[in-house]
Amino acid sequence: MTAAPSALDSIATPALWLATAVAVLALLGLDFLLTRRPHAVSMTEAVGWSVFYVALPLVFAVYVWQQFGADRGLEYLTGYLVEKSLSVDNLFVFMLLLGAFSVPRELQQRALLYGIIGALILRAAFIALGAAALAAFDWMFLVFGLILVGTAAKILRDAVTGGGHDVDVDHLRSIRLLRRFLPVTPRYDGPRMLSRVDGALALTPFALAVVAVLATDVVFAVDSVPAVYGITGDPFLVFVTNAFALLGLRALYFVLAGALSRLSHLNYGLAAILAFIGGKLGLHWAHMQWPSVPEVPILLSLGVIVGLLALTILTSLVSRRVGERVSPSSRQTTGAS
Repeated sequence: MTAAPSALDSIATPALWLATAVAVLALLGLDFLLTRRPHAVSMTEAVGWSVFYVALPLVFAVYVWQQFGADRGLEYLTGYLVEKSLSVDNLFVFMLLLGAFSVPRELQQRALLYGIIGALILRAAFIALGAAALAAFDWMFLVFGLILVGTAAKILRDAVTGGGHDVDVDHLRSIRLLRRFLPVTPRYDGPRMLSRVDGALALTPFALAVVAVLATDVVFAVDSVPAVYGITGDPFLVFVTNAFALLGLRALYFVLAGALSRLSHLNYGLAAILAFIGGKLGLHWAHMQWPSVPEVPILLSLGVIVGLLALTILTSLVSRRVGERVSPSSRQTTGAS
């Protein structure tokens, strides 16, 4: 099995690209219909759509496997798993942003939908640029690898120090820039971006929240696109893994709102995954220069990533249980003293 095929080696025909684009637009249109009337999302609704957005990429995996072979099927599954893992971490930031702006619960899914659309557009551009760069310059594999290793180091540092997910609205550059040109209304006006105060046009707090989410999408794209290019060099598979991971975020947000706090070791796992993929890209670049250098098979990559995610979840749950057991004991000891 090859570790990372050429960026020009794609399974997609123009017809497949067109069908995929139409399907993505149809799903986004469906999401717009679902969020047309602002409402608080129930757990039943969120779980139902989450199941749908997990089943859909798995069905597509069967199609890729049958039509294009086991190698491409494994590349797709591994890439999707990486993107889904990164998207879960992104939800932490989205939660903090929506909380910092005090976005009403009934408007949160519309804000997330705008963020998803922005992320899809940004990642499509990054994917196209990445494919062109990888096709023209072999050393871009090494650059992408270094980006991922640097990101892994930052995530690990934030995990150790307890930082990384802090959000200070007043210090966001995008928000400060907007406030220079337009005033901001004190209250939400439904999902409207613009309103009028004393006859003058003004931004609503909802508009600021959406801009903040879109601004963070740029950072997420810088991490996620090189990560999946470390799994497959096929721009089509890179796009569909990103699209499937993003389309399910709106529903997943409400399912995991309470559960994310329990994954206390998530950043450690993500740091390890990104460092592994960065090293894999470095080996691929070295193999292109010196064929005797070994590469990491895609099946081994899948095993490592699944293993790291499983270990992250297990250690997070164990750590939480130990904390819950120690906490009552500590209170009893303190009370007795």
